[in-house]
Amino acid sequence: MSWNKKLQEIPFHLMLIPGVVLTIIFSYVPIAGIVIAFQKFQPAKGIFNSKWIGFDNFEYMLNMPNFTSVLWNTVFIAIIKIIAGLIVPIVIALLLNEVANAFFKRTVQTIIYFPHFLSWVILGGIVVDILSPSSGIVNQFLGYFGIKPIFFLGNESWFPYTLVISDTWKNFGYGTIVYLAALTAINQQLYEAAVVDGANRWQQTWHVTLPGMMPIITLMTVLSLGDVLNAGFEQVFNLYSPMVYSTGDIIDTFVYRIGLIEAQYGVATAVGLFKSIIAFVLIVWSNKLANKYAGYRVF
Repeated sequence: MSWNKKLQEIPFHLMLIPGVVLTIIFSYVPIAGIVIAFQKFQPAKGIFNSKWIGFDNFEYMLNMPNFTSVLWNTVFIAIIKIIAGLIVPIVIALLLNEVANAFFKRTVQTIIYFPHFLSWVILGGIVVDILSPSSGIVNQFLGYFGIKPIFFLGNESWFPYTLVISDTWKNFGYGTIVYLAALTAINQQLYEAAVVDGANRWQQTWHVTLPGMMPIITLMTVLSLGDVLNAGFEQVFNLYSPMVYSTGDIIDTFVYRIGLIEAQYGVATAVGLFKSIIAFVLIVWSNKLANKYAGYRVF
């Protein structure tokens, strides 16, 4: 590469500096705090003077009566979110692909994509109002059919599915755009050949559209495996309550409570490290699967 070319690229490298600095400060420097998982940490003594207790925090974590249910809730909610987050955007993308009116199509895309930009602080308030057992529009609608009000956010049976539906509502617009982009890459001559063979719209979708989308569907599915232990702290934290801890408490909210509220810093760090190790293994595994089945790799 010539020196002129290198000089031209310097501004682009300088643009990366703020992001690199923030990543180092907030992602790499805190790694030193992992040692707290092996200590009986006391803030007054700090990391260097707190008592070293080895794997006692991990043993205590595994023996906690609610840890198993928290782990199960995390995996269960995350897996359902992944499934819904794949199916719904694919279906909506296929439906929008059939719309001929470009203005209507762009309008729908904008409307369904908008919630993706809102934080769960805002959306949490909207969800609470919509699902209110006394004045929420959902329970008012159910009342027309003689169904008694349902406390979606206070019922341990309904709460996990409420999380999944509200999370899908927030994020399916983004996934839809990804799959619509994949649809544009399908060779139109394949549709013409299918029409010549007498295929109707459903048959074209099944034999041409879906196979053409399969590489990106496979890639998105495989990459989502790394999020199996990420059930969404911001969402759960803004929507849950002690009434639904049995089915709605996840690892992230569990760490928050025992670490920042109960001040069990060593145990909280041990739980977080346990999650990070499992997540790292899943990410490496999903990267290998993505390379094998979709020809995509990050590292």
